[in-house]
Amino acid sequence: MEYRTLGRSGLKVSTLTLGTMTFGGTGPFAAVGNSDLAEAKRMIDMCIDAGINLIDTANVYSNGLSEEIIGEALGGKRKNDVLIASKARMRIGKGPNDEGLSRYHLIRECEKSLKRLKTDVIDIYFVHQWDGLTPLEETVAALDTLVSQGKVRYIGCSNYSGWQVMKALSISDSRHQQRFVTQQIHYTLEAREAEYELLPICIDQGLGVLVWSPLAGGLLSGKYRRDSPTARQLGGWSEPPIRDEDRLWRIVDVLVEIGGDRGVSAAQVALAWLLGRPAVSSLVIGARNDAQLKDNLAAAALELGAEERQRLDAVSRPPLLYPYWHQQLTAKDRFGPADLVIDRSVI
Repeated sequence: MEYRTLGRSGLKVSTLTLGTMTFGGTGPFAAVGNSDLAEAKRMIDMCIDAGINLIDTANVYSNGLSEEIIGEALGGKRKNDVLIASKARMRIGKGPNDEGLSRYHLIRECEKSLKRLKTDVIDIYFVHQWDGLTPLEETVAALDTLVSQGKVRYIGCSNYSGWQVMKALSISDSRHQQRFVTQQIHYTLEAREAEYELLPICIDQGLGVLVWSPLAGGLLSGKYRRDSPTARQLGGWSEPPIRDEDRLWRIVDVLVEIGGDRGVSAAQVALAWLLGRPAVSSLVIGARNDAQLKDNLAAAALELGAEERQRLDAVSRPPLLYPYWHQQLTAKDRFGPADLVIDRSVI
């Protein structure tokens, strides 16, 4: 297992992170998975044995049950072997303050998460999504308070747009408060929009990148092909959205071909491609069962060749959007939004 420094921090994280949205499996999350305590503990042990040192969860996952299961499963000295990341922002109750990124909601939810996780500190605390009602100054100050109180070690954002990230960093810097060290974003061979702004921002501002759903909800695993609906789709789970199905299946075809040539799964090829992308620190992998998890774990040791990467790049290249088609950067230029899309020879 390789370990990468998370952004400008000194924290080292494994290139694979265990995602726990499948733990508990109540409410809408039942469509994703429903691992009970015994299965979750077995998966956690598999990950620790493979070298994974980060577990990712959120207060909204099965209404806190995912956090509770992690707290039970990480009993004893095993807890010292791993880092824990959690998130807050989504609605978790019927009250007027049961959602958002207000000081009230963030601090209260952090304290609830600490109790469920049976720990004194959350290593990485993410704001789960943008809140357009709460002043960003209040959110940044609340996160700074949590770090000062020792309840949180590092902070990050998830599902932010480029301008939202930069505004938050500007506020943190101008007020000398804690700044984000990482983003958690959706980024796959099928969904490469992050290359326009989010990844260049991470390179410029020194943010790490955790990638959620790196297999596009299983669509890039090779298990599903044309005219074969996925289990999540059958269960009513709509993330991530697929806007060009023909392009998706062309990507899957190439993944399967490369995997067949290398004697590995298409899923491992898709994960290995991501691990070679700029700014990517770790991929948040989840699994419905031990077999899926074992296969995904093997991706940490897979290195793709230049020709394989070129094939994947060619079949998955997104359309060039304005203003990036208007910019003519060369390989000598510093990393910026356009050279991630226009001139891929530099990466």
